[in-house]
Amino acid sequence: LVNISLAGLLVGSMLCSPVIAGELVINTDTSDPAPKAAFETLIKGFESEHPDVTVKWNLFDHEGYKTSIRNFLTADAPDLANWYAGNRMLPYVRSGLFEPVDDVWEANRLNESLKPAAESMTIDGKKWGVPYTYYQWGVYYRKDLFAEQGIAVPTNWAEFKAAGARLKEAGITPITIGSKYLWTTAGLFDYLNLRTNGYDFHMALTRGEIPWTDERVRNTMSHWKELLDAGFFIKNHAAYSWQEALAPMVHGKAAMYVMGNFAVAPLRDAGLGDDQLGFFQFPEITPGVPMAEDAPTDTIHIPANAKNKEDAKKFLAYLARADVQAEINKTLGQLPINTQSEVGDDAFLQAGAKMLSSAEGLAQFFDRDAPAEMAKAAMEGFQEFMVKPERLDKILSRLEKVRGRAYK
Repeated sequence: LVNISLAGLLVGSMLCSPVIAGELVINTDTSDPAPKAAFETLIKGFESEHPDVTVKWNLFDHEGYKTSIRNFLTADAPDLANWYAGNRMLPYVRSGLFEPVDDVWEANRLNESLKPAAESMTIDGKKWGVPYTYYQWGVYYRKDLFAEQGIAVPTNWAEFKAAGARLKEAGITPITIGSKYLWTTAGLFDYLNLRTNGYDFHMALTRGEIPWTDERVRNTMSHWKELLDAGFFIKNHAAYSWQEALAPMVHGKAAMYVMGNFAVAPLRDAGLGDDQLGFFQFPEITPGVPMAEDAPTDTIHIPANAKNKEDAKKFLAYLARADVQAEINKTLGQLPINTQSEVGDDAFLQAGAKMLSSAEGLAQFFDRDAPAEMAKAAMEGFQEFMVKPERLDKILSRLEKVRGRAYK
C-alpha cells in the first residue's frame, strides 16, 4: 500500500492525524504505470479546481486491493473507492457498503452523457457510482485476407459461417484462440450468449438466477458447436496463451480473433499494419436481439461509511466531465464513457467508441460478472467443451452443481 499526498503534506502527519474538514480520502488499485499516471493527473486537476480540498490517495496493488476492499469498506471506509460496474459491484450494493449517487447523476445530467454505461451502473433502480473508462471487445480480423477471398464483413450468423467456410476452402483457419489461460473462452461464450439470448438473460445467468441446464444455455452452446464442427478454430489452442495465439493471425494462417482492444498493440508490434488489421462487431445470431457488448468498465464509488460525502460527490461530478474523461483516457489508452469526450484518432478506439455508444447494454466480461468460483468452473467447462464437445451434458450438469454453491 502506498499513501500519496498530492497537496504536498507529509505522509507521516497524515497517517496519524484525524480526518479534517476538506480532506478527501481515495482508495484505488491503479498501481500500473498508465492508470497511476492517469490518477495523478485526475487528482491534481480536481485539487486545482477545489483548492479547499486536500486529497489523500491510498494506492494498493491489485491483489492487495481485492483482499482488502470489503474490510476497509466496513471498518475504516475512504470517501471514494474504485471498482467495476455491473454484477461486480452487486455484492457491495447488497451489503449496504456503497452509497447510491442518483443525485450526482441527476444534477450533472449523466443519464445522457454517460448513457452507454448507465444500465451497468444501475441496481434496484439506483445508480451506485460513476464510470470513467472502458474498452471494446469484438472481432479483430485480417482485412487483407478477407479482401483476397472476396469476403465482406459479416453482420449475421449465416454470413459469419459463410465467411468461415470460404476461409477454410482457401486453407486459412477462420478463428485463432489461445485457451491455455481459460479466460479467452469466456469472451467467446459472452458473445455467443449475448447474441443468442440477449443482455438480460446473460446477466441473470451470471447472477446465478438461471440453471446452466436451461435450454437457452444449450442453444448458445449449439451455436458454438456449429463452429467447432466446421473446424473454425486453430488446432491445439489449449496449449497456447492469448499472446501465442496471435502468431497464426500475424502469419496469415488464421483470419479472426474474438478479443479485447488490448490485442491491437502486440499485433501492430508484430508487423501488421492498419491496412491489414481490421475490427468488426460480433454479428447478430438471433434476429431482433439487441446488440449488447463486452466492455469492462472501471468505476468510482462512495462507500456508505464515507466521512466526507459532500466532497466525494464533487469529485464524482468532476470525474464524469467530458474534458476530464478525455484527458485521463489518453493516458490509459482506452475509451471515455462520456459521449461528448474527444477520442484519439486511433482507428480502433474510434471504431470502439462508435460501437459502444450505441450498445444495448454492457457486460463486464464473464469473470467479472460471475463470482470467482462460478467463473473458474465455467471457463474450465468452456475449454473442455471446445476440446470435447460431446461432453456438453456432463459439463452443464457440473456447472449447475457449482451454481448451487457459488451464490450462497
